[in-house]
Amino acid sequence: MSTKRFLYLTGVVTLIAWIVVPIYLIAIGAFSGRAGVFRWPKSLWPADASLQAMQVFMQIEGVWNAALNSVIVAALCMLFSVLLGAPAGYALARFSFKGQTAYRLLIVLTRAFPLAILALPLTVNFIRIGLYDTTLGVALVHTALALPFAALVSSSLFMGIPRELEEAAWVFGCSRFQAFVKVVLPLALPGLAATAIFAFVISWNEVFAAAVLTVRERTLTAYLLTVLSESPLHFRFAGGFILIVPSVLFIFAVRKYLFAMWGIANR
Repeated sequence: MSTKRFLYLTGVVTLIAWIVVPIYLIAIGAFSGRAGVFRWPKSLWPADASLQAMQVFMQIEGVWNAALNSVIVAALCMLFSVLLGAPAGYALARFSFKGQTAYRLLIVLTRAFPLAILALPLTVNFIRIGLYDTTLGVALVHTALALPFAALVSSSLFMGIPRELEEAAWVFGCSRFQAFVKVVLPLALPGLAATAIFAFVISWNEVFAAAVLTVRERTLTAYLLTVLSESPLHFRFAGGFILIVPSVLFIFAVRKYLFAMWGIANR
């Protein structure tokens, strides 16, 4: 085996272990019961596996409503991120203007402001306009977090689609909008789907804004932060496992769009 191939395989195994091992330990903690959480070393399959912690967790009052809120917020975040990020990315990819590089930098710098600094102004303004303690309000904040990523990734996608395809559509009578819808958008859909996936994951895992901007209509992450703060450790593992599973399954189900996005971006 060549050195290059050995380093490649080592990197792949390390990356897989970096992702899988924490998920495995959380799963073991969720299904091992109170005694199994503290047992070391961990076995591949715990001898005293139990669903008790998961069953108790599922029966906690408000969990299902919080899970529904998380799904609604994540879906809205996906929709808003694509609807706002795709046009911005298209403009960055197809038009040249003064300050374009600075504008790209400003998009990235929006993530440099800690959300904790903006929490109080956001809360005050949301109370004034009636968005406090609503799924829409949380979805708008999550969209602000995901939008820089959506705009920059969309820009790289559209830059990978040859401009000549649009120009050919113009020659055959299409307007700029028709050329975008009929030619560019179908080619960019896999990448835009991948952008939506990342927006979903960002929204699903975010906890600070959801905890600050809601009281009754909390997302699952914010609700568990409150409910499980004083709970036994195996119940916390059960809650963590429930949070991880939807994101993993969602990414696994649409993984082909991720590969398609990388293919478009590298053209």
